[in-house]
Amino acid sequence: MTTPADDLVFIAAIAGAHGVRGECKVKSFAGNPADAFIYGAFLDTDGKTLLTPKAARPVKDGFVVRFAEPLDRDRAQALKGTKLHVLRSALPELEEDEFYHSDLLGLKVQALDGAPMGTLKAVHDFGSGDLLEITGTPDRNGSWMLPFTREFVPHLSIADGVVTIDPPEDVGSKAEEEAGE
Repeated sequence: MTTPADDLVFIAAIAGAHGVRGECKVKSFAGNPADAFIYGAFLDTDGKTLLTPKAARPVKDGFVVRFAEPLDRDRAQALKGTKLHVLRSALPELEEDEFYHSDLLGLKVQALDGAPMGTLKAVHDFGSGDLLEITGTPDRNGSWMLPFTREFVPHLSIADGVVTIDPPEDVGSKAEEEAGE
């Protein structure tokens, strides 16, 4: 059985109000950031329409977006942090070995030998390529980052819910670090 969330892809988030006319600053997570505004209405996690983009213009660290729905500055600012989704069916067909970052969140992370390494919490891009944020490792506190490259992530199976990684040698366990090894 599919749920509304299965049919949705997280594509953007509202970063806050812009100006006094109800426009919002929006951060896009689309492969081509401007494409986030061409797939139709933005939906909530239940699949209900939140906002419909009318116009978007690029600015530093995102886009300023005017929506079809009437917003004032206070309402636009109250939307800060709102996650915006689109219907998966509105997005282009994926090529083999392609996926949406939102499909990776929550996948089990394991080492080449099958040892548990945690859970994939997020995929970040700080400008030099994608990084996986991994959390929940039994012998680590907090989370850690791993470059999202074939070298470090040789296998990924969304169907099996597993990301297999080959972390660098210096990514030892907390116990090894504390023991000074």
